[in-house]
Amino acid sequence: MERKKYVYWKDGDMWLGYLEEYPDYITQGKTLGELKENLKDIYHDLSSENIPYVRRIDELEVA
Repeated sequence: MERKKYVYWKDGDMWLGYLEEYPDYITQGKTLGELKENLKDIYHDLSSENIPYVRRIDELEVA
C-alpha cells in the first residue's frame, strides 16, 4: 500500500488540505473523511501525468 503525507487544517466549517508532494493543489471537505477522499482523488489526477505543468517537491543530494 502506497502512503502519502498531507497537510490539513480546519477553516470554519470546512477541512482544507494538500498533499505534501503537490503543495499547489489544495482541496477541501465538509468532514475530515471527505477531505481524505478528495486528497486521494487529486493524487490520482495529478500522478496520471495527464495534467500539464504539475509542480512537485523532491530531495536532491548535493554532497
